[in-house]
Amino acid sequence: MKWNRILAVMAGFSVCAAAQSPPARPSSVHATGEAVVQAKPDQAKLDIGVVTQAATAQAAAAQNATQLQAVLEKLRAAVGASGDIRTAFYSLNPNYQYPRDGGKPTINGYTASNSVEVTVMDLTGLGKIIDAASQSGANSIQGPQFSIKNEAPVRAQALRQAVQDARANAEAMAGAMGMKPGRVLQLEQGSPEIIRPLTRQAPVAMAAQAVTPVEPGTIEVRATVTLTLELQ
Repeated sequence: MKWNRILAVMAGFSVCAAAQSPPARPSSVHATGEAVVQAKPDQAKLDIGVVTQAATAQAAAAQNATQLQAVLEKLRAAVGASGDIRTAFYSLNPNYQYPRDGGKPTINGYTASNSVEVTVMDLTGLGKIIDAASQSGANSIQGPQFSIKNEAPVRAQALRQAVQDARANAEAMAGAMGMKPGRVLQLEQGSPEIIRPLTRQAPVAMAAQAVTPVEPGTIEVRATVTLTLELQ
């Protein structure tokens, strides 16, 4: 009986000691940092093409070749030596007519499509290039898609700023706990995101002498990192 009382008292002391002991302090802190860097685009790409239809495949292809050749002559003069023109897509397909009451479809003509990808380095002349294409016979124009020729420096700048932001967040959290951040335990990079500007073009129905206005805008490069620091 006496030993039972002694054991009960010892157990009570153990419970009290456990209840009064301070919680374990964290050994590390995780922080996320983000950064957005803006840059002006220095190149643009256009898809310019000709779509023709005729009763036969040979006629559709011949008409397309003649019309696209006229477009290419104007494009080469407008783009100049600093740009690049290359074939992007070509197709020659039959046009089918389907009977209303079902049955076998019949061919009622052919469609030829030929488009070129135009890379422009001088963005100030982009509107004139679009106009030269449309006025010479191009009936399919898509773009432009703006980009930065060398994105590496912009991405590096965004990553540096994201790491600085993550470290500042880690220091703030560590200070709130009365601790200091120590050495880096882990650093993870998120997928970089490049947000390209939307093209703003004037309506097609304008005065004959007007040049199609194009505003390149800016490109945003976003970076995200996760930093793990040791706490002291």
